[in-house]
Amino acid sequence: MSRIVAAVALLALTGAACAGEGVRPASGVVTPAPTVAPAAAPTTTATTASTTTTTTAPVRVTLAFSGDLLSHSPVFSQARRNGGGDLTHDYRPMFRLVRDTLSAADLAICHLETPLSVDDTDLSGYPTFAAPRELAVAIADAGYDGCSTASNHSYDRGPAGVTSTLDLLDAAGLGHAGMARSADEAATPTLYDLDGITIGHLSWTYGLNGFVLPDDRPWLVDVTDPDAILAEAAAARAAGADFVVLSIQWGAEYRTDPTPDQEALARTLLGSPDLDLIVGSHAHVVQPLEEIDGEYVLYGLGNFLSNQSANCCPARTQNGVVVRFTVEGTEDAGFAVTGIEAVPTRVDRSDYTILPLPRLLVTDLDPAVREVYRAALEDTREILTRRGVDVGL
Repeated sequence: MSRIVAAVALLALTGAACAGEGVRPASGVVTPAPTVAPAAAPTTTATTASTTTTTTAPVRVTLAFSGDLLSHSPVFSQARRNGGGDLTHDYRPMFRLVRDTLSAADLAICHLETPLSVDDTDLSGYPTFAAPRELAVAIADAGYDGCSTASNHSYDRGPAGVTSTLDLLDAAGLGHAGMARSADEAATPTLYDLDGITIGHLSWTYGLNGFVLPDDRPWLVDVTDPDAILAEAAAARAAGADFVVLSIQWGAEYRTDPTPDQEALARTLLGSPDLDLIVGSHAHVVQPLEEIDGEYVLYGLGNFLSNQSANCCPARTQNGVVVRFTVEGTEDAGFAVTGIEAVPTRVDRSDYTILPLPRLLVTDLDPAVREVYRAALEDTREILTRRGVDVGL
């Protein structure tokens, strides 16, 4: 499938929340016309014989989002064991079973929880992260087009960590939102141009684990302010976005239901005509989907790649999900989500392979392994659908 990605924000540069360290186990301003359901057939305007007939064909695309990429030290130690040849740290085998799922989407967005090291000399896990530079290569190889980068760990390595992370994402050909190297970059919306629709992407975080941004560079990381979020959404519209998505870190760790603050903020933000979809992270467990006045909020995507599990944290931290949203419409009528499909995942902590559970459950498995996978899938399905949204499972 052809992909055209225009990440306008790119320059021409080549807490306890994330505990999971430990011994390796043995075994992802112009207000548009109101968003409405797309027309069932192309809209045709017929005039006299002396004029032309114009047709606006409906557009249909899929957007995929996944949970935290959280490279604890046992994870990057495994990547080093995988390495050799072109990469000292090779994360690509960890994504091999989900590559088809991510690549099948017209736009796939990861949530990069941690900074990337410029030269791999200062690698560390919890509590102040610096992941190997090669992770950016694996993200691109896995089929992602870009990442949300605003997280409570964005500033773990200060301004230099922001710069190195964005430089490495640029070099891998990946878009990004949520951090910036300059005021101009921060003010430039991140846009992805697909076939007939432009997607705007925003990324914000509730805080920075006690770190404080410098007064002269408050734009380094987007720290949540509802008015600023809506101003950025409006700027994305003015820059040409047809559909605007917010990735946001919020909520309480390890809690599967959203907090009242999450619910209130979701209603405030989706009440604006400039924002169409919210996908959340930070809880490290999957949280529900909810429809609010015809638009959707996914409160939490859980973990996608991490060392968290029952060894340190709630058992659900080993589970995650890829959620694919089908977006349809026309420029004249607007665009809306018309379908949602979830692919529950789980991390195999023997080698940190990300497992697509529906795919594996139709293969031959040891009965005990099958029961673990089945229970994880059912748990994720139950959480996602608590607010009555069908996710195709």
